[in-house]
Amino acid sequence: MTTVLEKHTEESTSRFATVDSIRLHYHEAGEGEALVMLHGAGPGASGWSNYWQNVEELSKSYRVILLDQPGYGKTDKVIPENEARSEFSARLLVGLLDQLGIDKAHMVGNSFGGRTSLVMALRYPDRVGRLVMMGPAGGSLNIFMPEPTEGMKLLHGFFKEPGPSREKMRQIVDTFLYNKELATDALVDSRYAVAVEPETRKFYEHFLSTPDKREPELWRELEKIKHRTLLVWGRDDRTNPFEGGLFMLKRMPDARLHVIPQCGHWVQYEKCDEFNAILTSFIEAA
Repeated sequence: MTTVLEKHTEESTSRFATVDSIRLHYHEAGEGEALVMLHGAGPGASGWSNYWQNVEELSKSYRVILLDQPGYGKTDKVIPENEARSEFSARLLVGLLDQLGIDKAHMVGNSFGGRTSLVMALRYPDRVGRLVMMGPAGGSLNIFMPEPTEGMKLLHGFFKEPGPSREKMRQIVDTFLYNKELATDALVDSRYAVAVEPETRKFYEHFLSTPDKREPELWRELEKIKHRTLLVWGRDDRTNPFEGGLFMLKRMPDARLHVIPQCGHWVQYEKCDEFNAILTSFIEAA
């Protein structure tokens, strides 16, 4: 008799842990080498909303952990007083790995999650296996595009007068995705509902209205990262343009760049199957 395994769901994979008195929420599925997947910083983001499509396939080979970074999802909405948000997030992630008995994990980071992954590689190099980053923040300088980019203008303008709206969220989602068929009303509504929750909104307003000047200029330290690295970029990324990958490719000792056409900022979402295959091949390669 063949046993039919149930698919992993948001509820069945949901977990909590407390690190330094801060309650962290994460999702966990599968067995094997640990694969930590870190979401971006856009309003309404969370581990599950950014990676739910990837969990089923990747958990067949890896112990997949989707962390809600501080301030996002069901993790406490804590505003760090004395450290940059990415370094705060990395420090708490190390504490979570300690609790889970994980000495080393592969890091997968999209956008701000890429920034946190870079901090992990720079500050806690022994805890990181291989790096996979999709349109990572903080690792490059725009070569051709002006600053701020179209996507960043929308992110930082979401809470500005006259305040957040569903239409503003629609503009963000439309900018992040190349394929407009994926920018469904359900996606827009779900992210908007999370973004305007009172406690979440207070956190977002603090960080999205004005860039955090405490964030380190990680692009200056790229040559220190010795980890084997895969940079995956949507050719049509209007938030963090793909030519930033050329900058990182030149400065990182062991990086390779994969550019996907007809794809925006959410590579893992928009090109899910292709991304899963690329990631698995990279991690499994000798």
